[in-house]
Amino acid sequence: MRASDAERERVAETLREAVAEGRLEMDEFEQRLDATYRARTHGELEPLVQDLPVPGTPARTGPAAVAARTGRDADWAGRIGGRATSSGAFAFWGGFNRKGRWTVGRQFTAFAMWGGGEIDLREAHFAERDVVIRCFAVMGGMQVTVPPDLDVQVSGLGVMGGFGEHSKIDEEDPHPDSPRVRITGFALMGGVGVERKRSKAEKRRLKELESERLRKPDNGGDGRKELG
Repeated sequence: MRASDAERERVAETLREAVAEGRLEMDEFEQRLDATYRARTHGELEPLVQDLPVPGTPARTGPAAVAARTGRDADWAGRIGGRATSSGAFAFWGGFNRKGRWTVGRQFTAFAMWGGGEIDLREAHFAERDVVIRCFAVMGGMQVTVPPDLDVQVSGLGVMGGFGEHSKIDEEDPHPDSPRVRITGFALMGGVGVERKRSKAEKRRLKELESERLRKPDNGGDGRKELG
């Protein structure tokens, strides 16, 4: 995937912090910085900071740290704006789904009676920065799935049913560039669930990054073994 200017700047900031803390020598810093501004894809950026901690946080490694440095979890700035492809959904004795690459309108209203629906925002775009999703379930159910770093507020009401949020993974702080999504409505003798979960593609990418990190020798990064 192509890298953005903002992602290159985040990597450059990580490198500046690393040289200031003595983690990088000046010549290596200059080489990596030059490679950062020449990088055109995420695959070129990630190796440059894979062995460095995120600025301002305790040292940590692995795919989650790389994602935080490069902004890979969600390129939110590029996912806000555009024309809405859907502003509502309806199910009666049946079901509906909105998932994949679709654009959420400023206000999205979903209704399900004796049926169910799925609203998946993990790959969605947003017509505006502030979005309201209204969910109404009557003797039915809905599932709203969101990425871990999306700014979400849930304020629905359940009557002889449930309306709430839970996480299958550790919740992350909202990304500063993410849209603000308010999920509201009510469930009568039914339920509306809001779940934070990474997409299969994101899980696969993080697994590949972790496998690549484990394959690399831990000997200073030059790939040479010390002689005994």
